[in-house]
Amino acid sequence: MLFRVGSIRLFRLNPKDKMLRFKTLEIPKKIHHTLIKTSPFTSCSINYNKSIKIDEAKQKPPENNSLIDNALQKFRKNPYVRITRLDRPIGSFLLFWPCGWSIALSASPACLPDLSMLALFGTGAIIMRSAGCTINDMWDKDIDSKVQRTSTRPLVTKELTILDAWFLLGGQLGLGLLALLQLNWNAILLGTSSLGLVIIYPLMKRVTNWPQFVLGMTFNWGALLGYCAVHGDVNWAACLPLYTAGICWTIIYDTIYAHQDRVDDLIAGIKSTALRFGRDTKKWLTAFSALMHSSLITTGLVCDLTWPYYVSISVIAAHIGHQIYTLNIDDPTDCAKKFLSNNHVGLILFLGIVMGVYLQNPETNGKKDTVQILQSINSPHFVALQSNKDVK
Repeated sequence: MLFRVGSIRLFRLNPKDKMLRFKTLEIPKKIHHTLIKTSPFTSCSINYNKSIKIDEAKQKPPENNSLIDNALQKFRKNPYVRITRLDRPIGSFLLFWPCGWSIALSASPACLPDLSMLALFGTGAIIMRSAGCTINDMWDKDIDSKVQRTSTRPLVTKELTILDAWFLLGGQLGLGLLALLQLNWNAILLGTSSLGLVIIYPLMKRVTNWPQFVLGMTFNWGALLGYCAVHGDVNWAACLPLYTAGICWTIIYDTIYAHQDRVDDLIAGIKSTALRFGRDTKKWLTAFSALMHSSLITTGLVCDLTWPYYVSISVIAAHIGHQIYTLNIDDPTDCAKKFLSNNHVGLILFLGIVMGVYLQNPETNGKKDTVQILQSINSPHFVALQSNKDVK
């Protein structure tokens, strides 16, 4: 049986196997436009003795999948979910990884990190990241309306009021405080001190071209807090280079992220490293990548980490190098993909630290304390500790 459009054969129905046999039809552009304008398509009917049964099971999705899809759609459309970015967990991961690095670094030689501490910090990362998003949207309500990507946020569309946001923020900070109170007092004080950075970060894009630096200080505070939560104090010789590496990493991935909104930011008067670096973005990111990896190597040497840690650094160097080399700052889709891939960077480094500590020899590494570590790198902190001992 033949199906025809005008007098042109399009496809054949084989009565034996009841399958449609398609044939490619090439029509010159002039004829194609004429066909569309004049619409000469004639209707045709299938004169076939046996009816073709449609397999409804294949066309209709299973009811269970349909229920799950509907539930997910409702979840993502909820204004409280959107303002807290619970539908976009990448930010929570990026906030958690520096905490995970520090907790893994604080483990005893030949031991794995404290799982309960990792779970507590994971919960805290979700809570505080959502609180930070709420604060950000409250500060940026007027600016968000001028940027295409953020113009549908709940406070802009008035799905939520400022009062709703205040009540939500109060609940988030209450939960965050509850998680923080599970730690020792030094960690509580250190964690509380980061709240100032959380509050002022959204303002930085109005006053400086380096808001990503402040974001890096905020997002990587866990590199200090995680170690303090386990040991009661911060091993500055180990954690400060780790914190520096995290800041550089944040500048890299958030600059890439900011290039998505470069044009809108310029119109709205918002400042960012994406606008500051401009066409020299790759050069700047390469420099920050070099500083990041030198800081990570410093941490490894100070803590006498074993070979898996340095393998992870090499993999990360290749990963970030590929990001920078293939980055197209004029393609928002490419920028988004590069940004999301940084979750892998955090995971790789975490696994590298875990294995680097686990393969340590307890007999040679277990007796090292902060003073010995500082002395080994001739740190000024060691001089200060020695002078305090002399006074006593």
